[in-house]
Amino acid sequence: MIKILLNGCCGKMGKVIIEAAKNFPNIDIVAGIDKYPNNQLSFKIYTSTNDVDIDYDVLLDFSRPEALADILKLSLKNNKPAILCSTGYTDEELLLISEKSKVIPLFRSANMSLGVNLLNSLLRKVAPILYENYDIEIIEKHHNQKVDSPSGTALLLADTISNSIQINSNYVYGRSGKSKREKNEIGIHAIRGGSIVGDHDVIFAGSGEIIELSHKAMSREVFAVGALKACEFMSNVNTPKLYNMDDILGI
Repeated sequence: MIKILLNGCCGKMGKVIIEAAKNFPNIDIVAGIDKYPNNQLSFKIYTSTNDVDIDYDVLLDFSRPEALADILKLSLKNNKPAILCSTGYTDEELLLISEKSKVIPLFRSANMSLGVNLLNSLLRKVAPILYENYDIEIIEKHHNQKVDSPSGTALLLADTISNSIQINSNYVYGRSGKSKREKNEIGIHAIRGGSIVGDHDVIFAGSGEIIELSHKAMSREVFAVGALKACEFMSNVNTPKLYNMDDILGI
């Protein structure tokens, strides 16, 4: 049985993960961490990482970037792997994650959906073929409570395209007040509204035709399933490294 410590257990995604875990007979959420504990949950909830005194195999974080330092401190103390599912990390925080992954196994993905990561893998193959004759634009849509913009997933897709082509690309966020489009631009556009779970469209616009690659998350459960699969994977690794969804998918 894989014992999970869930940080952010009382948040929206925390609740989805708890429900999804019922379909993973080899996973047991043994405790949670949340500043605003919900006494209706069946496991013990700590309000601070400093109070954690329970044995666990993997720490799963679905909270906010501000929790990173405490998560890493606890993981280093216990020499346990951590799965970081938050988005909106600063460059300094990403550097910290990279540094600490040399000491303990860490997992980070801008999107925990298996489908999004398969789409990302596909972009590595098609972007080098299409970029010379097609303009590239990314549109992401999320609910009106999402804090970071553009989404971590949109940046993940843009970075994959940028790293796959032979020109120095320039990210353009929106087009208000801009002149005509330059060839090296990758447009990134954010929409916020209602309860949209998460839609991402990558558009290759050519002369006389348009190719679109899209992913639409119909439920937060897709992120929970991906996170729990990451827990299964990370429970079996011992080598310090920064892992991601490519390691799980074998791509």
